[in-house]
Amino acid sequence: MNAQRVVVTGGAGFLGSHLCERLVGEGAEVVCMDNFLTGSPHNVEHLLGRPSFRLVECDLTGFVHVVGDVDLVLHFASAASPVDYMRLPIETLKVGSLGTLHALGLAREKGARFLLASTSEVYGDPLEHPQRETYWGNVNPVGPRSVYDEAKRFAESLTTAYRNSRGADTAIVRIFNTYGPRMRPHDGRAIPTFIRQALGGEPITVAGDGTQTRSVCYVDDTVEGILTLARSGFEGPVNIGNPAEMTVLALAETIRDLVGSRSPIRFVERPVDDPEVRRPDTSLAAARLGWRPRVDVVEGLRRTISWFARELRGPGELVDR
Repeated sequence: MNAQRVVVTGGAGFLGSHLCERLVGEGAEVVCMDNFLTGSPHNVEHLLGRPSFRLVECDLTGFVHVVGDVDLVLHFASAASPVDYMRLPIETLKVGSLGTLHALGLAREKGARFLLASTSEVYGDPLEHPQRETYWGNVNPVGPRSVYDEAKRFAESLTTAYRNSRGADTAIVRIFNTYGPRMRPHDGRAIPTFIRQALGGEPITVAGDGTQTRSVCYVDDTVEGILTLARSGFEGPVNIGNPAEMTVLALAETIRDLVGSRSPIRFVERPVDDPEVRRPDTSLAAARLGWRPRVDVVEGLRRTISWFARELRGPGELVDR
């Protein structure tokens, strides 16, 4: 399916803005919906003059309506970093529940395909490694991260119910640790934090002893995987991420070396329920979608560091939007 008119919820966020940019570049008409709790109009301001792009300030937990036909709904509205969803716990739960309900209702009303942006966090602190889509997860339902984890798990269940009981054309993507330009320097995630600190000559703060692992995927690869799934008939869930696993300490040291910084590493307290390991099994994406990541970690980090450096306002100060 080559969608002609696409609604992107959370479209002014980091990942949503890249999706909007890609879709507009391919000739699609895009309706970008965002309430700007964690996203920013700045992320899509370069698209505002395009006749095929429309930015709508909208709280998805309220009434949602779009005039005209819609071919595809990409539901990306949610806080995505621990700093944000712990600051906005009720809002995160509401957008995962009511927001997903309303986005699904919009897709069903329009006869559109619906794609839910889920997350590797549905696996929690996994007892299976690497994580396959058949793994049910190890999630603390009352822990500090549960507002995000359980919101996404509920959203997956609701999406599946709409598919099975109401015949909706749906898909679920589980996204692993995406990074790239337009991340907010103070959003609390590892890569923007390490880059900001290295560029500013500050100590690089690594949680715990840094031996916990992550698998990070450059945003262009993630966008390619998402749109490939959206344009297929596959319902998923399907993991989209880079299976190249590395420790958090190695990630911090790599960023420091690429920046050319002398920032010391400083170990800080590890957050509650912080996953010990994270690596996607992407064999399903390869088999069903023909997708695999193309950008290696060093090249992706170079591109991301260059963007952050251009966002400098002054010595050691970065724009945080």
